[in-house]
Amino acid sequence: MNKETIRKAILDIIAEIAPDEVLDAIDDGKTLRDQFNLDSMDFLDIVMELRKRFNIEVPEEDYEHLTTLTSTVTYLEPMMKNQVYS
Repeated sequence: MNKETIRKAILDIIAEIAPDEVLDAIDDGKTLRDQFNLDSMDFLDIVMELRKRFNIEVPEEDYEHLTTLTSTVTYLEPMMKNQVYS
């Protein structure tokens, strides 16, 4: 997957976990928690959904890399480069 496809996959997961949130005006450089009403359980749900859909393990010590959409895409890109998303 390329960066744009990874970004879309992450936004699709967020949309499922927080269906009331509007994702159209997201600022990729701003923290996701500041933009959306995401609590720690929502964050863990996002991590678990990445694991389930893409077989990606994100160790707890790497959660700091998942704060903004940009940092999340950058962190996941090497792990997801051979993944297919439809």
